[in-house]
Formats: sequence, structure tokens, C-alpha cells
Amino acid sequence: MSLVGRTALVTGGGGPLGRAFALALADAGARVVLVGRNEQALAQAAAKVGEAARTAVCDVSDPASVRALADRLAGEDVSLLVNNAGGAGPVRPLVDIEPDEWDDVFAANVRGVYLMCRAFLPPMLAAGRGDIVNVASVSGKRPLLNRTPYTASKMALIGLTRTLAGEVGPHGVAVNSLSPGPVRGPRMDRNFRLTAELTGRTVEEAERDFVSRAALGRLVEEDEVARALVAMLAMPGLCGADIDLSAGMIAPA
Repeated sequence: MSLVGRTALVTGGGGPLGRAFALALADAGARVVLVGRNEQALAQAAAKVGEAARTAVCDVSDPASVRALADRLAGEDVSLLVNNAGGAGPVRPLVDIEPDEWDDVFAANVRGVYLMCRAFLPPMLAAGRGDIVNVASVSGKRPLLNRTPYTASKMALIGLTRTLAGEVGPHGVAVNSLSPGPVRGPRMDRNFRLTAELTGRTVEEAERDFVSRAALGRLVEEDEVARALVAMLAMPGLCGADIDLSAGMIAPA
């Protein structure tokens, strides 16, 4: 299952985790197309990756934008799709969340995956080979208070993964999900700050309480998640699976 010579699309490519995925895939020999909405962030990420990377601006939640991306890459043999784009959403009780906020989270975390799969699966099916990895979350499998839209969307994504794997696996396309636990970086910093504001604790207390739920007592690092992605792609029998990389994160008592 060598990645040498393969072309991979990585959505959310301008963010820290997207950049980590691109670096790991490029190191393994793949050509990488970083996809996202922020052209400047994409360019900065691509510069870190080097000659193996290029960029494409696309809003994955918008059908016209995804169609334009598919048309642009029509001559490219895209055999690997990493659906990493997503949104964290609000940190508030469900009754205080507005419908538009709920819809925004599902648009980024579920609708975008559906649209990207719909656009890029047909060539994979025609070729009889391909890999799709959807970046879910351990939060889709355990309670995460005051984060209902996010957890619900990630649970939906795991369900999408398993069902799609059954549909396209017989045609040579493997679909799996990777569920990181809390990954150290700007998003978790934001969540700790918002949780502290909501609960009246300090940011340090909010973080300490959160990581205490992990068996290893720490956050997951971006490069660990990226290495897990490459390891998954080296397992030719993996299909319909959800890989947990959470430092042993468990549900709160």
C-alpha cells in the first residue's frame, strides 16, 4: 500500500492538523492537494510541505464550490481523500444554541464530507481503488457536555463512514474514520477558554479537568494523529473501521 505517486486531497488543509496530515503524506511519497477556504493559510501550509504540495480554494459545504474543485482536478488521479475540514461549534448548553449555529456545524462536519465523497468517489470506483479517511472525533463516542452539535455531527460522521464503507468496499475503495481525542492546538485552547467562561473556572482548571479523563493524562499531538493516518493507509484490510487515537480518553464519571 505504498503512497508513492498517489495524489491525496486534504480538506481543512490550511489548519494545523491539515498541515500535519500533508507533511506526513508527502513524507510517505504522496502528492498532496491542500483544500480550504483561506488562500493565505493554504499557501503557508503548502510552503511548509514543499514541492509535493499544491493548493485549491474550496468551501466543502457548498455544492458549486466542490463541483468546481472536481472539475479543476478532473485530469488528476485522486485516489486518496482525507476529509479533515470541520468546525468546533458553540460551547453552550443545547437550549442556548441557535438553529443557525447547529446547521453551521453540520454543514462543515457532515455535509462537507458527503459532498466531497460524492464528487471524488466516481473516479475511484471506476478505477477500482481508493481510500477515504474521515476525521471524526472521540467526542462522537462519549459525552462532551455543552458541545451537543459537535458531538452529534461526529457521531453522524462515524455512521456515514461505516455505511459508505459497505457501499463502496466491494468496488475496491476503503472508507475509514480516524477519531482523535483532544489535539493540542488553537482549537482546544479556544474550547478551554470558553469552558472556563461558562463554568467560572480558570482556563488551567478547565484543561486539567479535561485531560484528567484520558488514561495517559495528556492531549494528543498533531504529528501523532498524522502518523496514525499513514499507519491506517498501510493496513490494506482496514475498511469500515474507526480508529481511536485519544490518549485513552474515557467518558466522565
